[in-house]
Amino acid sequence: MDIKHKNQRVAVFIDAQNLYHSARSLFGGRVNFKNLLAVAVGGRQLIRAFGYVIRTKTGEEKPFFEALIKLGIETREKDLQEFFGGAKKADWDVGLTVDAVRTAEIVDTIVIASGDGDFIPLVEYLKNQGRRVEVIAFGRSSSGKLKEAVDEFIDLGEEPAKYIIKK
Repeated sequence: MDIKHKNQRVAVFIDAQNLYHSARSLFGGRVNFKNLLAVAVGGRQLIRAFGYVIRTKTGEEKPFFEALIKLGIETREKDLQEFFGGAKKADWDVGLTVDAVRTAEIVDTIVIASGDGDFIPLVEYLKNQGRRVEVIAFGRSSSGKLKEAVDEFIDLGEEPAKYIIKK
């Protein structure tokens, strides 16, 4: 496992839905994305940061999107799909994966902010390309296999005061 050094070029990919639901169910609060981004970058060179977010019909998430943009996080927006019978789908896995594969060419380290085990094949691919891969997420709601697959796992749940904003 190589170490973090200040010349490493980093890209951060934030699965906002995954973190939102974990923060709410585990801690009854919201994610402090400013602190999350600072820890993800870890004093290295941030090349790009992407936040994958879902738009709803009410538009209540607008201030959240604006807050991400102010932090220097590029938002990727997708509409919430609602199906007959009331089922809802909001999934950015493929979009995040494609962006990470594209961006891997210009960075040394990829940080995925999500505990979703669906990202294991992406992690394996990026590591095979010689990239350092880190995950930052809530340990209790993260895939055990994902934690094992990465070079480093940062558990947001170990310091809730730093990463959770209580309502």
